[in-house]
Amino acid sequence: MKRTADVVIIGGGIVGCASAYYLKKKGVKDIIVLEGSSSIGHGGSSRNGGGVRQSGRDPRELGLAMTAVQKFWPTLSEELGRDVEYTQKGNLRLGKTEAHMKKLQALADSCAAGGLKLDMITGDQVREISPYMSEDVMGASFCPTDGHANPLVATLAYYMKDVELGVHFFTEAKVNELERVKGKVRRVILEDGTVFEGGDIILAAGYDSRRIMNTVGLDVPMTPLVDCALVTEMEPEMFPQMLGTAAADFYGHQTKHGSFVFGSESGLEEFMEIKDPNDMSMQHPATLGASCRAIEGWIPALAKAKIVRSWSGVLDLTKDGVCVLGRPREADGLILACGFNGHGFGTAPAVGYIMAQTVVGEDPITNIEPLRYERFYQI
Repeated sequence: MKRTADVVIIGGGIVGCASAYYLKKKGVKDIIVLEGSSSIGHGGSSRNGGGVRQSGRDPRELGLAMTAVQKFWPTLSEELGRDVEYTQKGNLRLGKTEAHMKKLQALADSCAAGGLKLDMITGDQVREISPYMSEDVMGASFCPTDGHANPLVATLAYYMKDVELGVHFFTEAKVNELERVKGKVRRVILEDGTVFEGGDIILAAGYDSRRIMNTVGLDVPMTPLVDCALVTEMEPEMFPQMLGTAAADFYGHQTKHGSFVFGSESGLEEFMEIKDPNDMSMQHPATLGASCRAIEGWIPALAKAKIVRSWSGVLDLTKDGVCVLGRPREADGLILACGFNGHGFGTAPAVGYIMAQTVVGEDPITNIEPLRYERFYQI
């Protein structure tokens, strides 16, 4: 069993798998990926609404989202050799009230300031794009360069390419702690006592990243939140756009297969007790009902759609709503990629590339200064 590498990555989600791929592309020879569950992409990486969006982003992460869309997603299927079902037909963020439209306008103004083209359109224009939307829709923001992809396939596409390139994966490798060697974070110790050692350690383990980094004296202020998703049976082709709402009561899209994938919350999830973050069946009793009512209210044509299955996962919510990337000054050898607040799937290719750049000493492809660990502790 190989237990030493140039880089050890903790977390076998899409960020971990993408990081391994781009490290290989940059010539890093030995890479180990440790996944705590029994399967790759077990968490939010393969269980989300599939949004690849720039609209609605915090200005601090907008550059990251735009980089992912402009430089990675359009050619990802060809590069990885597997269809990730990337569709770039735009994103409608819908509103029904004046308050909704005011919120959407503010988001549009923020995006425009960051260089993203985004249009405010009327309810009639929304229904020209998609006649299935409710007559109650007053308007929307529309970003034509947004889109969606298949989370499960995209995550596994990176993984399968990694395996082809010689990346070593270990599942059921639950990390207990990190350990410094001569002041540098180098060792990863599993719950069973197995020790892995790397020249650099990339921590991309979702909410569990907080517990793991605590073992070397770091802490990102994060809280967990249960998020629910559902899939409908196959429906006739209706619209290719990614959907979201100013009310934030649901998001999702129609897949290549014809089913719809939606994510949503009831608003009560923050009060749930999370006993097992890996339990994908847990959800608040109110969530599915609230989800269905929200979806039917925006898209009446789906009122009789049958739900095939639902699942849930734990989001890693940071105090300020954006992710944490880069080398923390207090822990030489450790690189953070966590706190994605439930919308890290779309930026994952860019994040993985930046992780590889960080390891080899290149300047990041886009500015990550506002996303660094130290922002929480500046006086």
